[in-house]
Amino acid sequence: MLIPKKVKHRKWQKGRSLKREVETRGTDLSYGSFGLQALESYWMTSAQIESARRTLTNFIKREGKIWIRIFPDKPITKKPPEVTMGAGKGAVDHYVVPVKPGRILFEMDGVSLAIAEKAFKLAGHKLPVKTRFIKK
Repeated sequence: MLIPKKVKHRKWQKGRSLKREVETRGTDLSYGSFGLQALESYWMTSAQIESARRTLTNFIKREGKIWIRIFPDKPITKKPPEVTMGAGKGAVDHYVVPVKPGRILFEMDGVSLAIAEKAFKLAGHKLPVKTRFIKK
């Protein structure tokens, strides 16, 4: 799964709410001819990204090329169960990427339109956000 090799700060603060924000970067297709675009906000985990990637790779039978346009670099901490309040922040549990509406999640090239559309539909079912298929 995707995790950073090295981080500047081990634990981050939560940050602002993603409720009504829209993405300003990563909204256009840069590498491939087809893409999967997020329509909702969510903190997407590395496991969810990996699940969608495996679905895409399996469906296109390793023809063409896939680009993953997001990377989980935000550490999320968690304290063990039944621990009282206080005594500092918990250990890093997993990594997420804050996804806003409009962000391109995956891109694909080298396959037909029908195959790309079906593959992205299957991958979209693995993700916790509503998505749409886009093409150049």
